[in-house]
Amino acid sequence: MKKDLGVIPALYPMPVLMIAAYDENGTVNVMNAAWGTICDMDKIALIIDESHKTTQNIRSVKAFTVSLADYAHMAEADFFGIATGNKMPDKFAKTGFHAVKSNFVNAPVIEEFPIVMECELAEIVQTENLHAVIGKIVNVAAEENILSENGKVDPAKLNALIFDQFQSGYYVSGEKVGKAWNAGASLMKENN
Repeated sequence: MKKDLGVIPALYPMPVLMIAAYDENGTVNVMNAAWGTICDMDKIALIIDESHKTTQNIRSVKAFTVSLADYAHMAEADFFGIATGNKMPDKFAKTGFHAVKSNFVNAPVIEEFPIVMECELAEIVQTENLHAVIGKIVNVAAEENILSENGKVDPAKLNALIFDQFQSGYYVSGEKVGKAWNAGASLMKENN
């Protein structure tokens, strides 16, 4: 029997996204966000508030990067969610992380995170119920040590963090339990 829990954001898993952008002076700012998703083969939607320093930077510079946080860098990823660039202008420097300018967009690539999407600002959607930053992905770069033999990202090697809104926890993904577009194929045959 189910127990009513009220109104909560009951979606799991959530990504742990590291959104990075330069400010008008070229200073790197990074924020941790879980409310983001792919919204087309070459677009990502970030549901982030207008008041974030990173959002302000994206509006100004018109570019950003999105990295997937991994287990090896969980403390720094969490710090990027705790500290705000509006009150701590040197927040990136405090981590000791390194950033290089993307070859594709005017945004920083954080070297410590294993995979990054380099994005141009496509649009900002703002309604009464939504503030979303939409980015056009112009390149994806990944460390070679997370790639499989076929040159694609291997989730088992990535050790990507997953955010849990129920218990405020971080988990690691990686175990493959089935093949997409195949696990349910037998049901297609049974119903025809």
